[in-house]
Amino acid sequence: MSVIQAAAPPHIAHRDNHTHRDVNGGWLRPAVFGAMDGLVSNVALMTGVAGGAAATQTIVITGLAGLAAGAFSMAAGEYTSVASQRELVEAELEIERRELRKHPADELEELAALYESRGVEAGLAREVAGQLSKDPEQALEIHAREELGIDPSDLPSPLVAAVSSFGSFALGALLPLLPYLLGATELWPSVLLALLGLFGCGAVVARVTARSWWYGGLRQLALGGAAAGVTYVLGIAIGTTVG
Repeated sequence: MSVIQAAAPPHIAHRDNHTHRDVNGGWLRPAVFGAMDGLVSNVALMTGVAGGAAATQTIVITGLAGLAAGAFSMAAGEYTSVASQRELVEAELEIERRELRKHPADELEELAALYESRGVEAGLAREVAGQLSKDPEQALEIHAREELGIDPSDLPSPLVAAVSSFGSFALGALLPLLPYLLGATELWPSVLLALLGLFGCGAVVARVTARSWWYGGLRQLALGGAAAGVTYVLGIAIGTTVG
């Protein structure tokens, strides 16, 4: 006599550790890229101008112009990029929706064959495909996941990407400007604050992506510091030549 046992609940360690980060959201990439780009590009721009022996007022105006131009450029670029990607996905979904409407039997067989290719017994694969195909929207979602590798309910938002890019770039670009706006007349407070910001951003991103915080921080510090150093030297060279 067979004994049917109830499925055991998942082990506590498995339940607590088997959660995943959201890797499909439309906000993380533009926000991170915007903050890093704002910090690096504006501190590099300001150090380049300062290297050319420009007046404090010129450095501040340059930093403000870099902030505004970069933030709007990032927002426009992200909106266009994500909107184009979303439109392409929606066009593909419409093709799949039309096929499901015109050729439901063929689409069902296609889904059953897909499950068979993954090791499901033929009869069971067809039964599962039939159950999933009863609801047109559910069928569309399943086909989109299996054939296109996308989730129709989790498409990135162009507006979210644009706003994230604008805000994060502006915040990053504002950091090296703060000492000047608060009355500083020398470059080193801006550079110091920007480098601390770069390390902090790198550390935060590393925590989000499960990398070592110190590694992420030092990596971004090195990249941003190198960019600022190179533009400063170029500013000196150009200023000397022009002068």
